Parts: sequence; C-alpha cells; structure tokens
Amino acid sequence: MSRLQRRITEAAEAALAQRGFVTVIDVLTGLRWLRAGQVDTWRQGRAATLEELTAVDGARMTEAAVLLRRWALERGLTEGESAYLSSGRDRGELRFLAGGEESVFRVHWVSPDMSEARRKRLTERQNKAPDLVAVESQREWRCAGCGGTGPYLIMEGAEPYCLTCADLDHLVLLPAGNAALSRRAKKESGLAALVVRFNPRRKRYERLGILVEESALALAEEQCLADEEVRLRRRERDRERRAGEDVEFQTRMAVEIVRLFPGCPPER
Repeated sequence: MSRLQRRITEAAEAALAQRGFVTVIDVLTGLRWLRAGQVDTWRQGRAATLEELTAVDGARMTEAAVLLRRWALERGLTEGESAYLSSGRDRGELRFLAGGEESVFRVHWVSPDMSEARRKRLTERQNKAPDLVAVESQREWRCAGCGGTGPYLIMEGAEPYCLTCADLDHLVLLPAGNAALSRRAKKESGLAALVVRFNPRRKRYERLGILVEESALALAEEQCLADEEVRLRRRERDRERRAGEDVEFQTRMAVEIVRLFPGCPPER
C-alpha cells in the first residue's frame, strides 16, 4: 500500500465511522490539502473551481478520488450520486477542476450497514440545493450590479451582489441563538438566506443568523409563545435524562478504569 493510499484510507475510515458515509471532500480535508473554510468559500461560489483552493493540482486530486473509489469498492460500500450546487444566487453546479472529467468526484460512498430509509434521506440531502448564503464582509466591496455596497453580499459566480440586486432586501435578520424560532421562521418564509461571517482566527465561516420575511418572523414568534411552556417542560425532562445518563456513564467509566488499572487508588 502506498503512503498516499494509507493516508486516504485513514481519512475515509474516520469519516465513515463518524457519519456512515464518505465523500471526496472528506478525504481532501483529511489529507490537509484543503481547509474547511476553503470548502465554504467554494460552496458559496466564491471560487471558480475547488482546484484553485487546494494545496495540490487537479491531477493529484483526481488520483486521490480514484484511490478513494478503489478503497470503497474493496470495503463493499455503496455508491451514491451527489450534486454539488452553489449556495450563491445562481445555484449553479460547482466545479472541481479547471479541466477534465469530474464524475469521480460527484459521488458519496455509503456504509452497507446503513438502512435503506437512511440511505434515501442521505441521497436527497446530498442532492438538495443548499441554503442561500449572505456573507457579512469585513472588507470594502462593491456590488457588481449597482456599484453600491451594504452589510451583506450574495455571490453569483465570482461576483458579489448587494441584497437589493439579489432581490433579498425585503428580508430581516433573525440573529442566531433561538433554534426553535429560527427553524419556524425559515419554514414559514418563502425566501430565506443564511448569514455568515469569516473568522480569520479559526479560518472558517461562522453563522450569525438568517434573513427571513418579516411576516414569517412574526408568525414564528407567535408559534413559539403559544407552546413556550411545553418546550420548557421538554427541556427540563431532557436535562434530567442527560443528568441520569451522565451518572450511568461515570459508573461504567469507573468500573472500566478499575479493570484496566486495578491498583488505581479509589479517590482517583
């Protein structure tokens, strides 16, 4: 086994153990050829190809994808198709390479232990168009449509557009922090966009909230007020359940420590 094949196997096994499936993106990030923040940039349509963001060229990327396929077939994994669509305004198909065949990249490999129902949901999720993403820019920028600017930009291809030119200026910002309110507002809103900001220290985009229609936000707030007491009781039951699970886990952990280290003092 070559050194590259060994590294690909390690990255793929880790992704498979964590999620039950693996993609070429998992391997490229596992090889450290690509950072999570760069994947976000690509998915937002802010790069023409993934190749221009990676630490290697397209030929090396293709080699990794082919070796991943070989490993997956040897492991008996099931192949599924993945559509990679931009979260920018155009929702166009994302490109991996500047030139060449890309079919080997547009797949995901699923554990044979995954149920048919879960496999179907995974395929639907992998092929679903991603949420629109509005970026809070930390630099000066100009809209490619009107030449103006604003707090957020939406990408179309490699060009930034303001919310007005993207027909999103009627939306209001719902800050992150209330999961139930965000979920309901997004469901009720005919149009919505995720708002993110790049964290240079962590080298990744972080969620700030969502842009939703004002009427949808008002309706979601009413729904949350109507069942607030029910959700509070549910959270309390969940807290008690987790506390009980923690005690059980600590007991099992103590037994295992004593088994592995019989001379360990009880107070430790």
